[in-house]
Amino acid sequence: MDVRTALSQGARLLEDAAPAAPRLNAEVLLAHAMHRERAWFYGHPDDELTETAWLHYGRYLHERLQGKPTQYITKRQEFYGREFLVTPDVLIPRPETEHVIEAALMRVQAGDAAIDIGCGSGAIAVTLALECARARVFSTDVSLAALRVAAENARRLESNIRLIACDLASAFPDASVDVVVSNPPYVAARDAESLQREVRDWEPHVALFGGPDGLDVCRRL
Repeated sequence: MDVRTALSQGARLLEDAAPAAPRLNAEVLLAHAMHRERAWFYGHPDDELTETAWLHYGRYLHERLQGKPTQYITKRQEFYGREFLVTPDVLIPRPETEHVIEAALMRVQAGDAAIDIGCGSGAIAVTLALECARARVFSTDVSLAALRVAAENARRLESNIRLIACDLASAFPDASVDVVVSNPPYVAARDAESLQREVRDWEPHVALFGGPDGLDVCRRL
């Protein structure tokens, strides 16, 4: 099977299952299966898939049809121009969260201590540390699995953030912190059924739901 046919068939399958952007999803999954960039397809539509690439592509399409987010299949998500590792242990970084970075960058000065509470993948903390090289950036999370993902992202992107397992900022009872950033859980438990299944069934509930009205964590923070 050639690239053109594989993309066409994949997009049709995904379109029938009604996820958003079926063609884009098919391209991302095929690129992952073939270890290529998506742009490569435009110059090689007649290239044949290897048997291994076809098998991987078929498995990825099946997972996507079951509702698994594309980012959890490829284990990648771009954030603020950098590629981050993501797993089902962490929320998938959203483009709108980049506004948190923009707001923080206007406040963080050289030598400041900044803390990212509930760091998840580490996207915010790692980005702040790289964009504000002279700031001291700490990041906390109650999830050890999430902290492992954040640690791997810090290693891969050569960021010197300091990771701490604790509830909110409980590890800093007496410390002076100049800037606090956070993307806390804020979805009301009663709204769970209204979420997209990719979010409700796959992303970690500890990072999504903030109690009956969604504000439990925000109040404590």
